[in-house]
Amino acid sequence: MRTRIMRAIMLAVAVTGFVLGIPLGWTALQLVDDAAHSDLAASARRIAAALDDQIADGAPITLDTVQVAIPQGAHLRVRSASGEQELGPELGEDVLSEEVPIAQGGNVRLEMPSGPMRTRQAQVAVSVVLLLVLSVATGTVVATVTARKLALPLGHVAARAARLGAGDFRYDDRRHGVEELDLVSQALDTSAGALAQLVQRERELVGDVSHQLRSRLTALQLRLEALADHEEPETAAEAGAALEQAERLAEVLDELLAAARAARSVDAEPLDLRAELTAIAEEWREPLRGEGRALRVRVPDGMLARATPGRLREAIGVLLDNALRHGEGPVVLSARSDETAIVVEVSDGGAGVPDELASHIFERGVSGGGSTGVGLALARALVDADGGRLELSTARPATFSVFLPVPKAEDVVGVPWRTDHTPR
Repeated sequence: MRTRIMRAIMLAVAVTGFVLGIPLGWTALQLVDDAAHSDLAASARRIAAALDDQIADGAPITLDTVQVAIPQGAHLRVRSASGEQELGPELGEDVLSEEVPIAQGGNVRLEMPSGPMRTRQAQVAVSVVLLLVLSVATGTVVATVTARKLALPLGHVAARAARLGAGDFRYDDRRHGVEELDLVSQALDTSAGALAQLVQRERELVGDVSHQLRSRLTALQLRLEALADHEEPETAAEAGAALEQAERLAEVLDELLAAARAARSVDAEPLDLRAELTAIAEEWREPLRGEGRALRVRVPDGMLARATPGRLREAIGVLLDNALRHGEGPVVLSARSDETAIVVEVSDGGAGVPDELASHIFERGVSGGGSTGVGLALARALVDADGGRLELSTARPATFSVFLPVPKAEDVVGVPWRTDHTPR
C-alpha cells in the first residue's frame, strides 16, 4: 500500500514537472535569446541615429564617433552612398546580428558573438533542471510522509480486523486523524463489542442448557434404575431399555459438548509455558517498573499447555494490565500443574476485589476502578475459546487463575522437546 501511494504521488509530481518544465525551459531560452537581440538592436539604433546626424550635417560618415556605442567584441558594418565601412573584428558565421536603416538608403549591421548568449541559455537550462530535480525531491519527501501517514493507519486497522477474527474483542481507542479510517476503527470496535456479547451469551446458553440437560438426565436415570429393579419382569425390562437409551443420550450430549469445545479451540497448540509467559512478562515489566513495582515469573521448565498463542498473550495481558491499574505491590505470574489442567495465575499485593464485585467481576461493564469493565469479560471469552476457563481464585489479594487444557499425546507430535546433551 505504501509503495502504491508513493508511486502515485511521485508519478503525479514527475508528470507535472515535465508538463510545466518543458514549456518553462523553452520560454526561458527564448527570453534569453530575445533579450540578447533586443540589446543588440538598441545598440544598432543608437549607432544609426548618430550616423544620421552626421549625414544631416553634410559631414562625411566616420565611425570613430560611434565607437563607444559598439558593444565589446562586436563587429559593425555600415553601408552608405559613400561606400562600406567596418569596425571591429571579424566574427565568422555563428553570430547574432541586427540591421537598422539609415538616411540615403544605407544601413547599419551590428554583429555579436553568440557564445555569451549560449552560455546564459545553458545556465538558465541548468537552473530549470535543478528546479525540476528539487520539485521531484520535494514530491518524494511529501510522498514518503503521506504514504507513511496513510499506510501505518491502514496497517493498524488491518491488524485490528485480524485480531477481531482471531477472537480478540478488546476495545482499541487508537485513532489516526483520518475521518474514513477512524470510522472504520469505530465500526470495528462496535462489532467487537457486539460479537463479544454474542459469544458470551452463546457460551452461557450452552452452559446453562448442558447443565439443565445433565440434571434432568441424572434424575431420569435414577428413576429408571429404580424401575429396573421392579418385581414385574416386563416392567423391569422396559425400564432397563429406557435406562440404556438415557445413558446413550448422556454420551451423545458429552460428545456434542466436546465437539463444540474442540471447534472453538481449533487453532490451539501445545505451548512451552515458560517461554510464552516470559515473553509476555517482558512486555509488561517496563510499565510496572515505571510505577515502582516488580514483575516476577515463576514457571517450571518443560510445562506444556494447549492454547492459541495470540489468545493466551491477550488474556494474560488483560490480567497484567488489570494488576497494573488496580493492584499494588509486586505482581507474580506463575504456572502450576493441576490434576486435570495447567493453571496460570496472576496475583498482586493490592486490596483485592470488593465483595460486592467478586461475583460479577467477569460481567461486561462491571468495574470497580472507573474503567470500561470490558477487559476481564473479553479475557474470559479468549480463554473459553481455547477450551479453558478463567476464574477469580481469591478476592483478597486478587488472584486470577487461567485453567488451560493439558496437551494430549496426539497434540505433541512434532513438538521439539528440550534435550540434555551432557553425559549422565
